[in-house]
Amino acid sequence: MTLQRRRFLAGTASAGAAVAAASVSRVAMAALPEPVIQTGPETQPPLAPPTGRPYQPVVTLNGWSLPWRMNQGVKEFHLVAEPVVREMAAGFKAHLWGYNGQSPGPTIEVVEGDRVRIFVTNRLPEHTSVHWHGQRLPNGMDGVSGLTQPAIAPGKTFVYEFVARRPGTFMYHPHADEMTQMAMGMMGAWITHPKAAHPLIAPVERDYVFLLNAYDIEPGSYTPRIMTMLDFNLWSWNSRVFPGIDSLKARLGDRVRIRIGNLTMTNHPMHLHGHEFVVTGTDGGPTPLAARWPEVTTDVAVGQMRQIEFLADEEGDWALHCHKSHHTMNAMGHALPTMIGVDHRGVAQQISRLIPDYMVMGERGMADMAEMEMPLPDNTAPMMSGDGPFGSVEMGGMFSVVKVRRDQPAGDYRDPGWFSHPPGTVAYEWTGSLAAPARSGSAGPAAMRRTGHPGQRQDNIEVQVRKPRGTGGHTGH
Repeated sequence: MTLQRRRFLAGTASAGAAVAAASVSRVAMAALPEPVIQTGPETQPPLAPPTGRPYQPVVTLNGWSLPWRMNQGVKEFHLVAEPVVREMAAGFKAHLWGYNGQSPGPTIEVVEGDRVRIFVTNRLPEHTSVHWHGQRLPNGMDGVSGLTQPAIAPGKTFVYEFVARRPGTFMYHPHADEMTQMAMGMMGAWITHPKAAHPLIAPVERDYVFLLNAYDIEPGSYTPRIMTMLDFNLWSWNSRVFPGIDSLKARLGDRVRIRIGNLTMTNHPMHLHGHEFVVTGTDGGPTPLAARWPEVTTDVAVGQMRQIEFLADEEGDWALHCHKSHHTMNAMGHALPTMIGVDHRGVAQQISRLIPDYMVMGERGMADMAEMEMPLPDNTAPMMSGDGPFGSVEMGGMFSVVKVRRDQPAGDYRDPGWFSHPPGTVAYEWTGSLAAPARSGSAGPAAMRRTGHPGQRQDNIEVQVRKPRGTGGHTGH
């Protein structure tokens, strides 16, 4: 973990400093607040509010919350848009764009009614802006370059100032050259806590937040391909892929809130094992009590926030993941034939002599990929990995674990290790004799008689199901 403060203006271009000073004078400021930089991927402890109204802070998965300073009653933050290096999993690093040393940028936490001033310094090679996704604010603070403000040129600093008018879970991201800047990882979460007891916002013991994001980074390379629309190969939470995503910890009996934002270009059905939850909030604020019902999966559509809550009343290690199976894999290719049932070992050996990095997909299933120890190109995350207490979890991408323990201290986010199952509560192998199963020889009644071409056989027709090909994209994905 590297958390450091640095005087950003020292060493920057004089033109940028001049503009920054001009911006400061317009808001009667003496100096820019020091930007705080975080370069490590570890989940940071919640940031207890040192000044301003009190609130219960959130924990940003594999991330952190941005400190602030109070200036005559205004809560001031400093975001620095800049190129960053993000370790997406152990040993796999991506060259992204983000804020204050990380992608996503730090979570901003404020309290309902706070006047907020955010300095945004641009260290990117192109102009940018920041849109405060979901906020009620003056139109000129909405951050759409060309529409509500001039773009922030490289080296310049702009100031956004508004009142956080309603509690909820929000996001921030550029509204300038979005295709590039969001594909490169520029985004962050924003939490506005209620200023007093709220009839629709219950106190919780654990409060987590993360953003769903996706990248297309070819195996062996470092920089995302920004032209990709749907065929991403790295599905991530806060720019981390399993097994690089931290687990979420809870004490038995804790009420847990998880805030999830989606800045990818497809929806994600988020599924929790072992518990039922309710959706208590969206981008529009807390949901009415009468509109809540129990779920184990909720869809988070493009550009949406979902806030789910549950009582952690079942001990164990419970999976939390996107239920689109392709989204729980890493570095997958799309233009590959299905080789299940085809013995291609001999061919693969011959091809490997010509192409050392050649890899064929599984003959018996994709689980082969998790078991193989074939060499990967440099800087490539394994496709399906993550070792659990019983072997390979065979997952990657948008997957993590909620760890519920009766002896997890309150407010303690340390990893308690794997769950110790009580005797007799783990699925086990049947070792008795097996009788031959009785199978039906009938294909079952048809609704109507099938018709076919003259001379075509009418029975014993089998098909092999394959994914649609040749569309150049994820049709129906």
